[in-house]
Amino acid sequence: MSIEMKTNYGQIDISKDVIAAIAGGAAMDCYGIVGMASQKHLKDGITELLGKDNISKGIVVRIEDNSVNIDMYIIVSYGTKISEVAHNVQSTVKYQLDKMLGLAVDSVNIFVQGVHVATD
Repeated sequence: MSIEMKTNYGQIDISKDVIAAIAGGAAMDCYGIVGMASQKHLKDGITELLGKDNISKGIVVRIEDNSVNIDMYIIVSYGTKISEVAHNVQSTVKYQLDKMLGLAVDSVNIFVQGVHVATD
């Protein structure tokens, strides 16, 4: 399923993968985000840190009755305030999708899958 937009020049279809890629790129630019996590927990509760090529696998885009809802599975950096990081990701993703696609997002749900401790 994709989002359909009608303009004076014709119709535009935007796939869920494009929305997920834009949302993932916007989230990765936020302070306190280490990366995206897989939606599924691996064995023993260990989460998989996704690489830049697989960012969209940590994002679920749901389109229901002309409303767009996004679930994001993230890993945050140790020492950051998780509520502030999550709020920043929500507002940044909504802004970028509106700016780039003209798409109004109803909700951006954040699921913190882990905390990453930086080792030097």
